[in-house]
Amino acid sequence: MGTTISILGPDVDGFDDAARTVVEVFATEEDRSSRFRSSSELSMINASAGSWTTVSAGLAALLRFALDHAAATDGLFDPTVLRAMEAAGYDRDLDEVIRAARGALHPPVACGRWREVELDGRRLRLPDDVGLDLGGVAKGWTVDLAAERALSAGLAWVLVSAGGDLRIAGDAPALEIAVEDPDEPEREFASLRLCSGAIATSSTRRRSWGPGLHHVIDPRTGAPSVTGLAQATVWAPTCAEAEIASTVALLEGSTGAVRRACLLVEDDGTITRSFADAPDGDTRAFAVTGVAA
Repeated sequence: MGTTISILGPDVDGFDDAARTVVEVFATEEDRSSRFRSSSELSMINASAGSWTTVSAGLAALLRFALDHAAATDGLFDPTVLRAMEAAGYDRDLDEVIRAARGALHPPVACGRWREVELDGRRLRLPDDVGLDLGGVAKGWTVDLAAERALSAGLAWVLVSAGGDLRIAGDAPALEIAVEDPDEPEREFASLRLCSGAIATSSTRRRSWGPGLHHVIDPRTGAPSVTGLAQATVWAPTCAEAEIASTVALLEGSTGAVRRACLLVEDDGTITRSFADAPDGDTRAFAVTGVAA
């Protein structure tokens, strides 16, 4: 998934077994939902657009989750942005995109065709010339699966992180979490204290290959988003929900995003903090403990 996986848990005999379980979960889900592997289940589905196909139970569950949240966000989260993403230049692994230094891009491609996706149990039909990009939501979904499997392997609590998007499961102590500076990834610009739930960060800076070119597609325009927000870190009960919420926060801009428990960074460096939907106002679940000057 183009990221580093980290596992944190109590120092007990079962930790190594739990860690192996996490690795296995990520390997399985990468094979299932990567758009960069021609042999993945998702790639085969995209190649079959226009025809009915049968998908695995695991991918069907993820697709149902994605389509339900597309409806709940009125399409701000849209799993059918693949063609728009490719038109913006993100048509291969990001390292290859950057090395190629693409100069000739395509006009924006209309989005919003998630309403035409048909999913009946495990039977799926994509509209002609529509492709799915599950990207961040698949990563968050996998983090959740991995954390839950680690608990079932015998840990009292666990934190599973994929490039900083993380889920805490079980009876965890309060944990200090660093948030990267959007412009200097090697620099920590804020710290959070979490004891439950998940956070995810979306940024227009992190996966970028030129001025105004990045991976956060605005389904309303079919082009990379321009809302004045550079980065959104959002808390939610699960990592899959946090992934969607952080993307929607970037697309809504700072005015709409403050409805959530979040930490926002605007293009001019302005920082906004909100605890709007932290559970019962419990700042143990999500607390900003420091912001660098």
